[in-house]
Amino acid sequence: MKKLSLAIILAAAGFSASTLAEIRFNGFASIVAGKSISDNTGATGFDNDISFKNESIFALQAATDLQENLSATAQIVARGANDFEADFEWAYLTYEISDHWQVSAGKMRIPLYKYSDFLDVGYAYRWVRPPQSVYNLPFSTYEGLSFLHNSQLGNWDSSLQLVYGGFDDEIYGVSPNDQAELNNIAGLNWTLSYNWFSARAAYFAAETSVELNNSSATGAAINTLEAGLRGAGFTQQADNVAIDEDDGTFMAVGFSIDYNNILFDTEYTVFEVENSVFAKQTQYYASFGYRIEDYLLHLTYEDTSDEHDSNRFDQVTTVPQLNQGLNQVLSSFESNRNIYTLGARYDFHPMAALKVDYSRFDDKKQNEDSGLVLVAVDLVF
Repeated sequence: MKKLSLAIILAAAGFSASTLAEIRFNGFASIVAGKSISDNTGATGFDNDISFKNESIFALQAATDLQENLSATAQIVARGANDFEADFEWAYLTYEISDHWQVSAGKMRIPLYKYSDFLDVGYAYRWVRPPQSVYNLPFSTYEGLSFLHNSQLGNWDSSLQLVYGGFDDEIYGVSPNDQAELNNIAGLNWTLSYNWFSARAAYFAAETSVELNNSSATGAAINTLEAGLRGAGFTQQADNVAIDEDDGTFMAVGFSIDYNNILFDTEYTVFEVENSVFAKQTQYYASFGYRIEDYLLHLTYEDTSDEHDSNRFDQVTTVPQLNQGLNQVLSSFESNRNIYTLGARYDFHPMAALKVDYSRFDDKKQNEDSGLVLVAVDLVF
């Protein structure tokens, strides 16, 4: 993906503002410091040294009203994990068909989760980062169409979104810099709200292909196994390892409560790419929060269970070396993990918040524990 310097982007945006139409800017940022407090650092995404780069982010959003019910929106994001190189995260047009219907086209956020629309806006939620057991798919945008319908169903507010499009970019899937292609992404996201309660359901499907990075150890091992299976005549087993035009599905349900000073959120998701090396992923979280004036205390429990059907193992017993390799690769994609997070938020400014989270990771499959401390300042402007 082409990288643009932030200075060039701002200069171009300023030129557009002066020559074409009025552009409204807003933005957000998160300065996040993290440190693993255990020897097992793999699960946390941080090591034993304090890092400000992994989760820090700076973003600008530009929107303009083109009149006649047409508007344009672009979001430019610079992530510390990418050395603060700026990318166009969003770039789309929206046309209001009526008071209830609108259609958007371009590059947009795919509405997989409750917090998808403001996934990067740390100020919008209680944690330093959303629960990673659920918010773990390695992509968050798509290019295509979105149809949004807002209405009333009795006393309930209804928001129904239909999406169609595709995704083609590098991701961290099996290994770094895997090339992913998702064709014919189609799905819906429906939210119902009444007073202090809201419920949500989502379902998406796509034709999924991932070309593994052969320069990484994991990618090379899986590619070698697939080639070995094909060479030995185990075509079906090789197809079940490859991620090539397989049916991928994602399902999510959840509900939220925001009653007086009490907050509660839960989301349950299931992700599967059939006939591939990926295990079926089932995860959920439940989070309780309590407001005390400008402070918010919260406790979150997360659960991850990634499993293959048992009949996928021991399929090539006539070739013990290949059978062992197949079992090892399939097993490496299984996991059973819990995360406990205790955190606090202090809104010390009308547009800024200080957060502290402590998370404990309990990996039951590896029989390992690890801890992580995150401190963040989130702001909007």
